[in-house]
Amino acid sequence: MSQPPNIDGVLIQWGDRLFYPGNRIVRTQSSRLSALAARQRAAAIRERIEATVVRRAPQVMVKVTGGGRGMKAIAAHLRYISKNGRLEMEDERGQTTRGKDALHELADDWRYGGSLIDDLSPRREAFNIMLSMPRGTDPLTVQWAAREFAKTELADHKLVMVLHDHQANPHVHISVRAESKHGRRLNPRKTDLHRWRETFAEKLRERGVEAEAIRQAARGATRNHPDLWRVKAAEDGRLLKPRSSHRRGAAVSASRAEARRAWQAIAAVLAQSGDAGDRKLAAAIDRFSRDTALSSERLHADHAQGRSPGPAPGDRAR
Repeated sequence: MSQPPNIDGVLIQWGDRLFYPGNRIVRTQSSRLSALAARQRAAAIRERIEATVVRRAPQVMVKVTGGGRGMKAIAAHLRYISKNGRLEMEDERGQTTRGKDALHELADDWRYGGSLIDDLSPRREAFNIMLSMPRGTDPLTVQWAAREFAKTELADHKLVMVLHDHQANPHVHISVRAESKHGRRLNPRKTDLHRWRETFAEKLRERGVEAEAIRQAARGATRNHPDLWRVKAAEDGRLLKPRSSHRRGAAVSASRAEARRAWQAIAAVLAQSGDAGDRKLAAAIDRFSRDTALSSERLHADHAQGRSPGPAPGDRAR
């Protein structure tokens, strides 16, 4: 008689691949966790599965839209996000200002508040970050969550934060000085961006707003968010060749194939569970997979166009 599957162990193994991409060693992780820790980890993964496939929770967006190589570029971006001082600007201390004079004072504070920033610099002296939620989210809640995000992730850095609530989706622009007050430089990487999305979503949930930060591949999405410079160029009529609205290529197909494999493994083990809630969740995963680009038909279409999914990371010889 075959042994019943270790439901929680499989959830941790494959759930980590979906929801915690920085965790690449998943084969034996569950065996190293205590029984209590494993139950808590599996419960957290079940909650994220339900948020994704049942409730279809809104997804946060956190994106680095560029960065200023010198004070001239930084000042231009501050003028852009504040509409030349017409919108309220908030700094890292929570102080708010408006107007052109305030813009000049901010620029001088950044130029001389630490290592001198010349008009032109060979390195990024600031990073431009945008935090966004879908239409219908309360703008002031988005602003609060962005402020708390900055306290957690950008502590000890000078920054300027501006809320944009005049467009379809409420979003906050943050311009952050690359050098911290202690001389350490910010250098965001892909893993940092995923953590930033997790932090922003967590802060929104603290205010009662349902929000998730699941990778596009894990939810069958392929949207290509335009860079801010492309948006501005399009507004000015200077964009000659628009970029595709969907992400394509071998790497994208490989990520989707890996996600599909993980969803299949999770659905299969939940379907064998003695818990009715687990079996219901397995059925919801099947429906979700059919509704999204994780379906085998769409993956096959990618393959037919020369975008082979390839093996999932971690599936090579073990």
